[in-house]
Amino acid sequence: MDYLWEGMRGAILLIVNFDAEVFDSVGRSLYVSLTATLLASSAGIPLGFLIASHEFPGKKATVTVFNTLLSLPTVVVGLFLYSILSKRGPLGLLDLLFTPEAMIVGQFILATPIIVALAIAAIHAVDPRVRFTALTLGAGSVRTAMTVLAEARFALMAAVVAGFGRVIAEVGCAIMVGGNIRGYTRTITTGIALETAKGEFGYGLALGTILLLVAFSLNILFHTVQTKGG
Repeated sequence: MDYLWEGMRGAILLIVNFDAEVFDSVGRSLYVSLTATLLASSAGIPLGFLIASHEFPGKKATVTVFNTLLSLPTVVVGLFLYSILSKRGPLGLLDLLFTPEAMIVGQFILATPIIVALAIAAIHAVDPRVRFTALTLGAGSVRTAMTVLAEARFALMAAVVAGFGRVIAEVGCAIMVGGNIRGYTRTITTGIALETAKGEFGYGLALGTILLLVAFSLNILFHTVQTKGG
């Protein structure tokens, strides 16, 4: 158990002393994951609304596809992106491999199905009378959509939080398309994987502690907003 206590002591020192390398990884994780989640939300919530509020051939199959993609393996996404972004791939000329931008694309792909699937469920849960009432009162299609989305706002917030939680903690895609380059593409999770493998348990534990704090802080913020709004 000595190594555990020693690791915890080292982790506390790194956090208290604001170790530059540790917080560089933290800052990059937040930048990449927040950007990917914002983009995924911007695309996923409108798409989820359109799917939920319209009837069209293949709707059930579409919903099933998005529900299936909830468990999309991160390494599969990483492998797919690596194959198209590498020098021999169709998008190799963009020179995006092993960059934060490639990581954002990967996390966008991972977060979008979650947000779409949960947005569909959120819109379906809204009382149909809300939409009917808005239309009866003369609201246009945009105003009606905004009314329905406002009614489902807490469920949609939960969808966004779930999307962020999915990408902030993933490691497979980040390593494959980011390369875990120190000072450039290293994130919390890739740092944990590398440093723990090297025997730097304290460093890995410090990053793990910060990752937990980020997750807890986000959920506390969501709960506070939900409580006040309710």
